[in-house]
Amino acid sequence: MKEVLNNLFEYKSLNKDDAKEILKNLARGAYNNSQVASFLTVYLMRSITVDELQGFREAMLELCIPVDLSAYDPIDLCGTGGDGKDTFNISTLSSFLVAAAGQPVAKHGNNSVSSVCGSSNILAHFGAKFSNDPGQLKKSIESSGICYLHAPLFHPAMKNVAPIRQELGIKTFFNMLGPMVNPAFVKKQLVGVFSLELARLYAYLYQRYDSQFAIIHALDGYDEISLTSGFKMITRNNEFILSPGDLGLSEVDPSDLYGGKDVEEAARIFYGILEGKGSRAQSDVVIANAGMSLYGSGVASSVKEAIDKASEALKSGEALKKFNKFIEVNRA
Repeated sequence: MKEVLNNLFEYKSLNKDDAKEILKNLARGAYNNSQVASFLTVYLMRSITVDELQGFREAMLELCIPVDLSAYDPIDLCGTGGDGKDTFNISTLSSFLVAAAGQPVAKHGNNSVSSVCGSSNILAHFGAKFSNDPGQLKKSIESSGICYLHAPLFHPAMKNVAPIRQELGIKTFFNMLGPMVNPAFVKKQLVGVFSLELARLYAYLYQRYDSQFAIIHALDGYDEISLTSGFKMITRNNEFILSPGDLGLSEVDPSDLYGGKDVEEAARIFYGILEGKGSRAQSDVVIANAGMSLYGSGVASSVKEAIDKASEALKSGEALKKFNKFIEVNRA
């Protein structure tokens, strides 16, 4: 590892195979904590390459506990995190709107590392128990339209890295990897990323795989459609910039996206939005992300149709019903 770190500090890059092998060694506990911490943070000082990202991704997927949900053709809505914005749980909320609109969801997520409340934190607060049992996951997706894949249950090899990530408390290249290593190997994804550079890397990499994807980055730095500015969207065949107005929605203020000071406040915001008690800005942001997921997955043939479907899913109460059913099915 000493030689690897010296090379990386000199701005040399790893080839795909070396990156893959190093990540497997990380998982095996082959390096000491100081070496791991240095390796995790080096990519904050220089850009990661497509080959490095691909090698890390392939290692993670080879080491994971896979689950076959292909019969449901699910989508995953997942952001990298690490944008430092401390928003409410937009992608998790959007997932329930997407499920309510008829597109099954296999959401991959984790506890928060760099913000107050991650998707696992919020769902656990409401009483959800996480499982990697295929029967339970299928039961969940059949009854509520959504199942939740809590990352540590599917990536046990990463247990050596998790405490170090938690102690660091900052984004690392694992934030970049999270959306790419869904253990259900989903073919549909809405992926939010925290930088335009990473959006480009993701686009190059996803072109190498057979998947239907939409990569999202808000131009003012959010890893999701924030409606605080325009956003870039990259798909297999297109790349464009859209404004809130292009979605038929109004621009919002960053303060409207506040996620709460702790899990309890985050949960109040979360459930309030599902109940239809959220502000217009909160509701619109969730509708925007759900809508573009429906558009990207082909459930809707136009942006307007997609936004209308997402809006109806929230305002009719169907998304709330899906959420309540999800919690009911996934309680211990």
